[in-house]
Amino acid sequence: LGEGESREAWRAALVEYFRAVQGELSEDSQERLEKNPLRILDSKDPRDKVFVADAPKIDQFLSGEAKDFFGAVTSGLDAAGVIWTRNEALVRGLDYYRHTAFEFVTDRLGAQGTVLAGGRYNGLIESLGGNYTPAVGWAAGIERLAMLVGERGEDRADVAVVVENDELLLQGVVAETALRKMGYSAELFYLGSPRKRFDKAVKSGARGILVFSIRDGEQTVSLKSDDHFREEIEASVLPMILV
Repeated sequence: LGEGESREAWRAALVEYFRAVQGELSEDSQERLEKNPLRILDSKDPRDKVFVADAPKIDQFLSGEAKDFFGAVTSGLDAAGVIWTRNEALVRGLDYYRHTAFEFVTDRLGAQGTVLAGGRYNGLIESLGGNYTPAVGWAAGIERLAMLVGERGEDRADVAVVVENDELLLQGVVAETALRKMGYSAELFYLGSPRKRFDKAVKSGARGILVFSIRDGEQTVSLKSDDHFREEIEASVLPMILV
C-alpha cells in the first residue's frame, strides 16, 4: 500500500478512474467510491470486475521509500524460506493501513484456508491525534492454528540464534530456517543490545547458542554448546549456513 503519500496518490487516481464509470458499478461499489475506493478492487461482483482489471496499479505511485520497504519485507521472507506471492487485490480499505497487507494461507484445512491476516497500522495513532507510531496488527483463527500445530509445542529450543549486529539479521533468519529444516527447533534473538540478546538466549535454556557478530570488521559465527551437540550441529547444519 506504500506510505501515506503513495497510498493517497493511488486512492485519488482510483476515485478519478471509477468515477468515470460510476453508473455501471455495483451498488456497493458506488457507495464505497468516495469512502473506501480500495475496497472496490476486491469486489466479487461481475459488474465491477470488468473495470477493476484496468484500474490504476499501486506500483505507479510508490515512492522510493515504499519500494525499499517492500523490498526489505520480501527479502526477509526469502531468507526465512517462506513461499509468498504478491496479490494486488489484497487491500485494506481503512485509511490507517500502510505499506504491507498480508495473509497466511494453507491448503491443509479445506475451504478455510486463511489462517492469519493483517497489515501495518502505521497511520492509526496519527488518525486519532497522536504521534507517528509504526505498528502492525492481525487477526488469527486460533482453532485453525491449533489444527496445524497439533501437539508439537516444545519447552525450549534446541538452538538459540543470536544476531549481535542488525546488519546480520538476514543471516540469522537463514540459519534459523536451516536449523528447522534439519529437524531442530530454533529461536531467533535480535532485539535489544547485543549483551541483552545473548543473555536472553542463555536464559532460554537452549542446548546450543549460535552467535552472529562482527569482530574487527569481519563477520564471525560461533557456536556455544557441549562438545557432543556442537559436533552434531557443526557437521549437519553449519555447512549449509556458511555456504
